[in-house]
Amino acid sequence: MPRRLLSPLTRAYQRNLKALTKATLGSSKRIANQVQRAAAKQLKPPPGGGDWLPGVALGPAGARRYHVYRPPDLHLQLGEKLPLMVMLHGCGQTGRDFAVSTRMNRLAARERFLVLYPEQDRLANAQGCWNWYDRRSGKADAEAATLIAAIDQVQMLYPVDRERTALAGLSAGASMAALLATRYPLRFKALAMHSGVAPGAAKSPATALGAMRGQHVPPMPATAVGKAISAAAAFTTLPPLLILHGDADTVVSASNAGSTAEVWAVATGARPGTSRVLQRGKRHAMRITDYTRRGRTVVSLCEIAGLGHAWSGGVPSMLFTDASGPDATKLVWAFASRQFRLAGEPQ
Repeated sequence: MPRRLLSPLTRAYQRNLKALTKATLGSSKRIANQVQRAAAKQLKPPPGGGDWLPGVALGPAGARRYHVYRPPDLHLQLGEKLPLMVMLHGCGQTGRDFAVSTRMNRLAARERFLVLYPEQDRLANAQGCWNWYDRRSGKADAEAATLIAAIDQVQMLYPVDRERTALAGLSAGASMAALLATRYPLRFKALAMHSGVAPGAAKSPATALGAMRGQHVPPMPATAVGKAISAAAAFTTLPPLLILHGDADTVVSASNAGSTAEVWAVATGARPGTSRVLQRGKRHAMRITDYTRRGRTVVSLCEIAGLGHAWSGGVPSMLFTDASGPDATKLVWAFASRQFRLAGEPQ
């Protein structure tokens, strides 16, 4: 139809439609570019030497991507196996973010161990959180089984010593790590929870927020380790636990640290010793309480003064880190490597 025959209203509609189409296409292009840049960033290895090796594992919760860090210049002797540290990131993070912020790869290169960084799928959780709390629907257990499938795959593909596998996580990653350790206790020689929620404190999304505030901790701590572990078996199967938590955490209440220690202590028959305060230079001070059984530390509770919801001693330029805190990465590895050494000794 000739333009002169169109009504002013129709011409205005066409102009608006054209402008909207142009804006939509421009926005879609920008979004596509942002997604492409984000994907490229994840494929880019973290700073430092070594290999950043991608993989995908399939399990009851679907597919989960992961990366394995392999130190540079590994010259393995015939039959030599290396320890494996499994690192579970927190909400709003990726595996690469967690690797950069914790500097775990740098320590792995020096101490000669492999590091596995599973990646939460944003379709499974829009914020990138592990679904540690969704026990009632079965989603949490399915996700835990999928993470075990990733660990199995890495242990098969790489020279991993299955008797020297440790597990660590931050926030939601810490809570998922606790679920993994209670569901599959014989798979890990050590567990480190940084700023996580006490085991058994939530069973659904509705109770997760209350658990983060320090509510819903079971009145009978021994039951919090899950139905899969009997009280008798827990004494010999649960791995030793390191708990790191800041007393200024406003996201996950610091009361979860003490609750977690009590849960693990009751389940393993451990008793608390005298607390001690340690401080290195101007870094935040930490109060450490060890829970022991038969002379061995089963739980080490480390409460860090002035630390918020952040990885202690992490890279200052990254989110969810506090460079002023004691070096959590070194603390986690020192705890894990000690358990590796003690594992073969009689109790």
